[in-house]
Amino acid sequence: MNCSKNPDFVLSGMSSDPDKPQLLFGLFLTLYLLSLLGNSLLLLAIGADIHLHTPMYFFLSQLSLVDLCSTTTTAPKMLETLWTSNGSISFSECLAQLYSFAVFANMDNLLLTAMAIDRYAAVCHPLHYALLMTPCRCALLVGGAWGVAHSNSLIQTLMLTRLSFHTNLEIPHFFCDFKPLLRFSCSDTHLNEDLMMVLTGLLGIGPLLCIINSYARIFLAVSRVPSAQGKKKALATCSSHLSTVILFYSSVFATYLKSLSASHASGELGAAVMYALVTPTLNPFIYSLRNKEVKSSLKRILSMKSS
Repeated sequence: MNCSKNPDFVLSGMSSDPDKPQLLFGLFLTLYLLSLLGNSLLLLAIGADIHLHTPMYFFLSQLSLVDLCSTTTTAPKMLETLWTSNGSISFSECLAQLYSFAVFANMDNLLLTAMAIDRYAAVCHPLHYALLMTPCRCALLVGGAWGVAHSNSLIQTLMLTRLSFHTNLEIPHFFCDFKPLLRFSCSDTHLNEDLMMVLTGLLGIGPLLCIINSYARIFLAVSRVPSAQGKKKALATCSSHLSTVILFYSSVFATYLKSLSASHASGELGAAVMYALVTPTLNPFIYSLRNKEVKSSLKRILSMKSS
């Protein structure tokens, strides 16, 4: 194969089996529409209900916005590939998709960390919560997260422009991601791999340790609550966030912990589908179905529109 710094690729991860494209198209279109509906309704509920204008729901609205953008980054191209059986994508389009998806994936990670800090402040320091989680500090947390996410994604994307890739290469994936591209590069990728490990440590392991530390302190504080009802009330606001954290990190680890030298497997592709499409689709339903305030807000909005 010839090598080029500006090649064209073919995304073949979801179209290799000629018997499944129609079934997969229907499934992923349904998931994408559910993601659009669920995250849009959650954003509408939080924006329209003044009772939800609190730090917890501010972070949740940002998470819904990020999930909405994340699925829109990958799902349309995947659906086009399944519908037309043509997964061709130019190098510039590939880099644009990769950069955008990396930004939103990093934001998911950082927002979940900010939400863990918010829950720690609410459970462990309830009397000082309003002073700790002021609107200014919440805005700084989110603004800083966007800045870090953009910087990290830009560095990794620019590093890829230094590499050469096989021309007309079929990538067994449904969107452009760092691992598949590095795996099929015909350049020395050791520097990129080392950089990815460093950034993964800073933006992956660091936030996860912060979340674990926050919940360790939360569980310790809850264990000191004398009544069972008090414990249940203290943990009620944490259950949805903890479910989202477990779902997010389990799919991320299944996708990215495998070494670059390992061969592609269907399990890795399935984990990527969970990470890129299923998890952002489930997040709004996890919060709305298990949250009385969100359900009440949605009922009021829907009743107002029907009347």
